[in-house]
Amino acid sequence: MESGKLPLRDIHLPEAIGWWPPAIGWWILAILIPLLIALMFWLYRYFTRKTAIKAAKKLLLEIKQDTQRENSQKLKDLSALIRRMAISTNVRNECAGLTGQQWLEFLDRSVKGSPFTEGAGRLLADAPYRNNQPTEQEISQLTNLCEDWLNAQTKRQR
Repeated sequence: MESGKLPLRDIHLPEAIGWWPPAIGWWILAILIPLLIALMFWLYRYFTRKTAIKAAKKLLLEIKQDTQRENSQKLKDLSALIRRMAISTNVRNECAGLTGQQWLEFLDRSVKGSPFTEGAGRLLADAPYRNNQPTEQEISQLTNLCEDWLNAQTKRQR
């Protein structure tokens, strides 16, 4: 060894930083991103459902107050309104293909008792096929029943 020289080693670089385990920020992002996506999906469904119910109630009020419309047309309009509302607020496969008794039983699930299968709601099963006009009383009962059904949909969304 020469005098005055120290036995120094060459400079060593540190090892490259590994990708695992990720820093805490990546863990937070991994949790927050799916939660935010789920929240956005839920909010979208909530507000579109709320808007659909609001629009349906407005249409129902128009049908109810329209004195120029014949009872047979009111019946067809009520039938179409309830069908559209059911399809837009429920799983399409669950209710879109239902007809007759199955359709009425589906509607009864949202309200107390069985007013669709055994009461004024029976008119909805044969609405497009009726030859005679329903009476004013039948239309009034059906309109009230449809209003109850829409209110049940509002309560169900919460």
